[in-house]
Amino acid sequence: MEERVYDLEERLAVFAARVVVHVDRMPRTLAGRYYGGQLLRSAGSPALHYGEAQAAESDADFIHKCKIAHKELKESRTNLRIQILAKLIPLTDADVAWLIQECEELVRIMGKIIAIKKRGSRG
Repeated sequence: MEERVYDLEERLAVFAARVVVHVDRMPRTLAGRYYGGQLLRSAGSPALHYGEAQAAESDADFIHKCKIAHKELKESRTNLRIQILAKLIPLTDADVAWLIQECEELVRIMGKIIAIKKRGSRG
């Protein structure tokens, strides 16, 4: 049986790409453009920061870059919640449900990576 390799950078890139598709489907209202543009920035950033973290110069540098990615994921999560509450996007849309679930999982994963790396760099 072939061992599956887990690639967080790829998962973050897929999340960002699916956000691009989502934003292109959003209403062209003032609110839609505002929250859509903000989501593009916050959802695309974690893949880029995590990519940088892979070439970090120290544990502290790695943690710092991951913390930025974590903050951006949390911002994306809140943005998606606002979009739902403002009825900019339908909660029944399967793509939206995937984005919300994936964002939540990525927030948890990134938080765990930071916690583990912090413990390891103290020891």
